[in-house]
Amino acid sequence: MASESDMRAVVVAENGGVDVLTVQQRPRPEPGPGELLVRVAASGINFIDVYRREGRYPTPTPFVLGAECAGTVVATGSGIGGVAEGDVVASADAVGSHAEFAIVPAEKAVPVPSGLDPSLAAAAMLQGMTAHYLVNSTYPVRAGDTALVHAAAGGVGQLLVQLVQAKGGRVIATVGSAAKVAIARELGADEVIRYDEVDDLAAAVRAVVPEGVDVVYDGVGQATFEASLASLRRRGLLALFGAASGPVPPFDLQRLNPAGSLFVTRPTLAHYTADREELLARAGEILAAVADGSLRLAVGRRYPLEDAQQAYRDLEGRASTGKLLLVP
Repeated sequence: MASESDMRAVVVAENGGVDVLTVQQRPRPEPGPGELLVRVAASGINFIDVYRREGRYPTPTPFVLGAECAGTVVATGSGIGGVAEGDVVASADAVGSHAEFAIVPAEKAVPVPSGLDPSLAAAAMLQGMTAHYLVNSTYPVRAGDTALVHAAAGGVGQLLVQLVQAKGGRVIATVGSAAKVAIARELGADEVIRYDEVDDLAAAVRAVVPEGVDVVYDGVGQATFEASLASLRRRGLLALFGAASGPVPPFDLQRLNPAGSLFVTRPTLAHYTADREELLARAGEILAAVADGSLRLAVGRRYPLEDAQQAYRDLEGRASTGKLLLVP
């Protein structure tokens, strides 16, 4: 029988597929120095959680899955300043956010603007800040640039389309269904390519932009990597920020030379939010834009904790659009 100090949580008992996820009663965590205990309003479902579950990002098992959330602070550890019980915060670095309560390092918590639905704040953190660093720092988009955005109807993809457009860039989007074509066009994509309907994706891109694109934002990985390289203009940049279809095999760097002195980078959000000032700036801009409606953030579906297996099947099967959330 569960006690009042217990909570429900999605636990990874051993590394593996979605079938290893179970909802268990766990002791409610206690915040240590510099930590907040947050009652989770919603928790984001992300591929980084898949990699942790599978063991690609090693984490000692058993552990509570999830890192992105928003909710209300219910307790604080020692040494906390600027945040108090009752405040609503969001984070992409919580400890075990797929639960009723989660520990959030105070240095990784950001305030949620008044009036913004906490579930939207949770949905915006990881993917929103990822899109933000990609278009502002990894390759700072300028007016007139052309960007190729893969999986443009997905969580990060939808935000990338909007942010590139807001900077005066041109967007060529790739998607995998007629419904996703409509989503990408509604968000402002200039051209949309169905990658499931073309034999040569790079040729389809160059039919639109013969000289090649300035930047490719690729969160798909193995299935799109070769086409991404072949779509770039001379001295273009490929930002490989994810591997939804699997990791990219090793390749010969010499290939970048004859292809046009290309650039390839494998960025990660942690390196673009490493200090508190940068974290607050990125999160603040994204959350403010969601709050005032200038950035549209689509929540594809909300699942109870007990449906975590199905939620990850939908994510990994690319059967979803927008952001997926677990709601305790």
